[in-house]
Amino acid sequence: MQIETSAGPAEIELVKPRGARFLLLLTHGSGGGVDAADLLAVRDTALELGGAVALIMQPYRVAGRRAPGSVVVQDAAWLEIVAALRKKVRKPLIQGGRSNGARVACRTAVAAKARGVLALSFPLHPPGKPEKTRREELLAAGDIEVVVVNGANDPFGIPDPADAAEVRVVPGQPHSFRGGLDVITAAVSPWLERWSR
Repeated sequence: MQIETSAGPAEIELVKPRGARFLLLLTHGSGGGVDAADLLAVRDTALELGGAVALIMQPYRVAGRRAPGSVVVQDAAWLEIVAALRKKVRKPLIQGGRSNGARVACRTAVAAKARGVLALSFPLHPPGKPEKTRREELLAAGDIEVVVVNGANDPFGIPDPADAAEVRVVPGQPHSFRGGLDVITAAVSPWLERWSR
């Protein structure tokens, strides 16, 4: 389905089981799509635990652009998407994404009234530029629990364990996971299970 936003239409694939216990929103990285292996593994885990899951293609990607552009525009559109989906599934909200999508989820968590944030491959800094940290974006979630899962070989860096409820590092994996999906689901399952009760 499509949701119209101030930045253009977003495309959403929503799976809503009968009696869903929570709503998990997941989105992609800058130039990627919602078919990334880690996003699909998390989706499947959430569905097994009785959650409703929406995979969200943000407006800039629907329009064919690879870069998200203005943070202000991107976050405003995200919050419009969240508001529309919360009308369809009135359950506790968890939001997340990979890379740029993880940044959006962290930045908007408080405004979205999310219960938790899942940050896959959170890009702590541009490759080779640790001085250009995005730590403040990770911390923008405030008291909302953030679970981070990054590859051990991620050139975008790995957040400090003190800056999140949990930081799980997947051995041997780069920024785009090519394996280690079992480690990702092991990190996510007990955390999501709290909302499935």
